[in-house]
Amino acid sequence: MEKQISESGYDITPLSKEDREIFAQDLDDEAYRVLINHGTEPAFCGNLTDNKETGNYACKLCGLPLFRSNEKFNSGTGWASFYAPFDPDHLKLYQDISFGMIRIEIRCARCDGHQGHVFPDGPPPTGQRYCLNSASLEFFSDGEEIPQKTI
Repeated sequence: MEKQISESGYDITPLSKEDREIFAQDLDDEAYRVLINHGTEPAFCGNLTDNKETGNYACKLCGLPLFRSNEKFNSGTGWASFYAPFDPDHLKLYQDISFGMIRIEIRCARCDGHQGHVFPDGPPPTGQRYCLNSASLEFFSDGEEIPQKTI
């Protein structure tokens, strides 16, 4: 398979099921439940919801940068919220009709790990609220290298 490179220069070639399972072995139980089994952490419980540090939020499974701190806002919902992604190529969006609702699920474009959902009630300039599970993300301070898990 030919490598797929995002607009921002990251390898977003989808991981094989086998490689994804290898990387998932390093996850704690909650991260595995959220990323692999499409779970949701309880509101106001995530360790990154109130994080105010400057840096980037990457997929906990594969390291792909997904969001920046300067696009984070307090939505009052109890989950980390952003109004724009690091790079739109880094996300895949799917219709989710579970729990009797119609929502748009957010997954990492490289590893297909579940991140959360996006709603059309965010602030300007996008009007979007990307609502993320802290268990699916890892925070890296500005200047800190984000290790990439690719094959």
